[in-house]
Amino acid sequence: MSLGGDLSERALVLAPSGRDAAIAAAILKEAGVPALVCNSLDMLHERLDEGAGLAVVVEEALRDCDLTALSVWIEEQPTWSDFPFVVLTQRGGSVERNPMAQRLSVTLGNVSFLERPFHPTTLVSAVQTALRGRRRQYEARERIEEIRRGEALLERRVAERTGELEAANRQLASQIAEREKVESALRQAQRLEAVGQLTSGIAHDFNNLLTVILGNVEQMRKHAEDPVLKRRLAMMSEASQRGARLTAQMLAFSRQQTLEPRPVDLNDTVRSMRDLLQSTIGGSVQINAPQLADGLWPAMIDPTQIELVILNLAINARDAMDVGGTLTISTANVTLGEPDAPEAPPPGEYVMVAVSDNGSGMTDEVRVRAFEPFFTTKEVGKGSGLGLSQVFGLAKQSGGGIGIDTEPGHGTTIRVYLPKASAAPVAESDEAGAAPSAHDEHLVVLVVDDDDAVREVTAGLLADLGYNVVEAGSGGAALDMMERHQDISAVVLDFAMPGMNGADLARELRARRPRVPILFATGYADAEALTGVGDHQIVHKPFVQAELARKLARSFAAGSA
Repeated sequence: MSLGGDLSERALVLAPSGRDAAIAAAILKEAGVPALVCNSLDMLHERLDEGAGLAVVVEEALRDCDLTALSVWIEEQPTWSDFPFVVLTQRGGSVERNPMAQRLSVTLGNVSFLERPFHPTTLVSAVQTALRGRRRQYEARERIEEIRRGEALLERRVAERTGELEAANRQLASQIAEREKVESALRQAQRLEAVGQLTSGIAHDFNNLLTVILGNVEQMRKHAEDPVLKRRLAMMSEASQRGARLTAQMLAFSRQQTLEPRPVDLNDTVRSMRDLLQSTIGGSVQINAPQLADGLWPAMIDPTQIELVILNLAINARDAMDVGGTLTISTANVTLGEPDAPEAPPPGEYVMVAVSDNGSGMTDEVRVRAFEPFFTTKEVGKGSGLGLSQVFGLAKQSGGGIGIDTEPGHGTTIRVYLPKASAAPVAESDEAGAAPSAHDEHLVVLVVDDDDAVREVTAGLLADLGYNVVEAGSGGAALDMMERHQDISAVVLDFAMPGMNGADLARELRARRPRVPILFATGYADAEALTGVGDHQIVHKPFVQAELARKLARSFAAGSA
């Protein structure tokens, strides 16, 4: 059953004369669309009240009829509804060729014209397009009704609480203020979530573009002799890498990136960043000695991402201070109760790292919007507005949260709360696993990517590493390649592809060739979709040749273990 009910998907067909109604109904039923033939405009009106997904009407059935009742029905539709009509006409839908079209457009509203004669697939396509739009209307109705139910429930609870507390005016006023605060926090959280989904949506295509640019620049730099050309290629490479970092910030805000959390000693992280922070911030701001807590718990966090977080907070602090300002970084073990803001973490034990400044502080208006992506108080060109949103996204995705203490003219302290790890930090091993010699063993790698340019760049980088490369532009083509090339030793596989995506294709490949390692190349994939996939099986776009070689080596090593 659809969101509109049993009758919500059917097509009402009005063609009183000839066999048009029977033919159209037969075509639609064969395409899986239930159709009901109406013998008159009055019958159509009655069936509209019962429910329908769209109406298919021949133009002559409306030409000399009184459309007042139908017009009133259309005008009185609920706010979520914009009922679609498909009008079959002999002269198209242009006013020049068909003056009737203008009258019908005004009367029917959501109308599309289909000129006869037409191919059956054209009618089916027009009907299915109208039905897709109608389904979205049903979804909007469900959301509206859900909101109304929530509002009714909230109003009922407020009324009950008001009746209980009539004698306590002061307490009632306090509760009303608290309710407004909660509603404001909820609106803020919803706005942040909506913008986060929007920003993450462009990451895949943008990273594909950057992969093509970086790959071609890297190939050109190998053969460039002219110093001017080398310098320009280096500038292009740096600009592409900045674009990649910008995309990473957007994914961090939307909490859709794949993290590699492990136990980390935040005291060691802060100490190791001292020189980096000083060189980045410059001499205009003094960095106090870190105030690091003794006996600090290990934090469960991606070590690379927490370094970016601290660096972003330090840069924001510097920009908020005049020359001579002071920046302080501190750590502590904390236990938190119920959150009082949408960015705060749930109750529990956390490891905190805080960055404090004695700069300009934030007004209430700025504080409310601090974590919105692209919101910035800096001058044009001085900041992307993604620094704090990245901090917020990483903290939330890691299972922690953020806290802000600020006052205009008295500085700001931003606290990042990270989950307490259950194990002690472990030193990283430098051994990534030795790659089999591509030159000596003539290893064959299958590259699968629906983007021709990305596939060509990836294949070129692998060929330069000495691998023999075969290519496929889709899941079906990849399976065919695996059947025809029994010597394929590994697969570099795009994760997000139309039709059979990377996850589906990987399952098919493992069923046929379980010992062939698979390396996922992804510009953006939902973190949940990559659950269970090891870091050695993922290379993030845009990548360079060295990173691709290292990840492929780890895949070979893991497959032979």
